[in-house]
Order: sequence, then structure tokens, then C-alpha cells
Amino acid sequence: MNTTTVNPVLRAAPAPPAEAAAYFRASLAFHADVSDVAAALAADGDPGFVLVDCRSTESWDQGHVPGAVHLPTALMSEQAGRLLDPAVPVVTYCWGPGCNGATRAALALAELGYRVKEMLGGYEYWVREGFAHETRQGTERRAADPLTAPADAGDCGC
Repeated sequence: MNTTTVNPVLRAAPAPPAEAAAYFRASLAFHADVSDVAAALAADGDPGFVLVDCRSTESWDQGHVPGAVHLPTALMSEQAGRLLDPAVPVVTYCWGPGCNGATRAALALAELGYRVKEMLGGYEYWVREGFAHETRQGTERRAADPLTAPADAGDCGC
């Protein structure tokens, strides 16, 4: 029997603390979570960024974050200059964690010269956390999913 077997979690050793800190600091420069975006949009005044929904028109019509700009990834290069101010940071979102559309959109915008972050969780977690969303029928709000939204909404509980 081999008593020196390493479990799958530790098979690749954790990074040294300084490297881990650098990685996680950098990650925060690229990502924002749904609760933080919602809090920034709900605060008085300009949030300092524009939120971009990069999904198809059909997806947009099914529901989107109020105040978001609809700019499908396929149209980024031809429409970004008309819809977005290059001096204002952009936060992209798509369906949810199982979709990399927001990542592709963020890449396209970065290549066009925009400062950009990706909203983790996308539209799915926006709705699951109980935030208002717009559909063809008007503004809706579902009860927050207790597995994704903390008791005091607006804070991920972290």
C-alpha cells in the first residue's frame, strides 16, 4: 500500500503566497461579481462603467439587466465605437457561468482598446440573486435563490 499518494487537490502544490496574491489581485482587475455590479448600478450617480450584454437579440428579448447596452459579440468591431465611450470602462456579461460569451466579448473589446471586466455569473446569476430584469413583458423580479444570494441582498456574503 502506498501511503505517500497525494490527493487530487494537492497533486499540483498550491502556489507560494506572494504568487497567489499576485494572481488573485490580477483576477480582480478582470472580473466583477453580480452583487458588486448591482450595488454600483443602484448607487446614486454614475457607476463609472457601462454594462454590455453581448448575447443575441433573441436572448436579450428574453431578459436583460436594466440599463445594459445590447452589443452582440459578432457586432463588436462595427458597433462598439458608436455605442461605447473608449474612456469609460466596460463590464460584459452573457448567459451564465456555463457560457464564455462574456469572455469573448471582453477580449474583442480589449483588442479594440477598451478597458474591460467580465461579470461573473452573467444574466443567470443576476436573476437568481433576485435583481430586477427587463423582458419583452416589462420589468420582472424573481425571489432570490437561497443557494446563490445571501440573506442580506447586495453582498455575496464573502
